[in-house]
Amino acid sequence: MTPQEVKAMVGQNVGTSEWVEMTQERINLFADATGDHQFIHIDAEKAKMTPFGGTIAHGFLTLSMIPYLSAHSDLPKVDGVKMGVNYGGNKTRFISPVRSGKRIRGHWKLIELEEKRPGQWQQTHEITIEIEGEDKPALITEWIMQFFV
Repeated sequence: MTPQEVKAMVGQNVGTSEWVEMTQERINLFADATGDHQFIHIDAEKAKMTPFGGTIAHGFLTLSMIPYLSAHSDLPKVDGVKMGVNYGGNKTRFISPVRSGKRIRGHWKLIELEEKRPGQWQQTHEITIEIEGEDKPALITEWIMQFFV
């Protein structure tokens, strides 16, 4: 698709990812990478005594899954993209914890797409990360990315 064809989709839900399991191994690796070893993430016995009933993924781990979920989704693909970069977020809310072993998937709604400079496009999506079998999502964010064609 061309950027202009994608721009015509502003205001629409534009994609859903595959499900991915949030394993304890992934949570532990994220804890090691970030130095966040709070027991609610890595100590199953202590975490059982919390309202969560077991270990949970870091909120930032769930947020950082957006590129993976995006790559494993049916989002429209713009022809000729040379690279894409994260630009930032306007709003992010961590609504429900993701328990170890649960599966998540993303849903994208295109909020805005504009050409900042020739060949440099900025898109804003409202992204909802759903937790399989749960009423409330893990998070909702308004995320900005740029891509270059």
